[in-house]
Amino acid sequence: MLQSLLAIVGVLLVLGAAGFAVIGLGLRAKSPIVLGALIWVAKHGMNRRQMRTAGTPGAYAGIIRARGRVSGRMIETPVGIIADGDAFLIALPYGPRPQWLRNVFAAGEATLVHEGATYAVDRPEMVPTASVARLFSATDQRLFRMLRVDDCLRLRRADVQELGTAAA
Repeated sequence: MLQSLLAIVGVLLVLGAAGFAVIGLGLRAKSPIVLGALIWVAKHGMNRRQMRTAGTPGAYAGIIRARGRVSGRMIETPVGIIADGDAFLIALPYGPRPQWLRNVFAAGEATLVHEGATYAVDRPEMVPTASVARLFSATDQRLFRMLRVDDCLRLRRADVQELGTAAA
């Protein structure tokens, strides 16, 4: 009896390790199959749980709000946000695939809730993660290298004037 229980536990551990390897390699290779599955799991499971604390002071995630391209509804998604002066950075582990990202680029603007404050943002642009890596924690940097997170989204505060533009 004990041997069969240990055999079952061993098989489950091997299957679990294989599953993690497939997910890690699929993320690193940007496999559409793996990315699609992970985005679905995040959207229908992890995001709902994360939204309970997202945007509050000290929370891991903030919230990005953007109008849906098709539905026209305002959609909220938890994301990891790093403030950098008048800009905000969001690492893109799934690349350019997530719908929220497509919505932000289509609208050209969004709203961020970060550390309990709400910011209107615009001028979305993709930037190489390597060019802004110093702003992320050492743990995040290692994870980004391991999973090949090559791009970040940069958003600028809408209420901050660019240098050289006249104030109204």
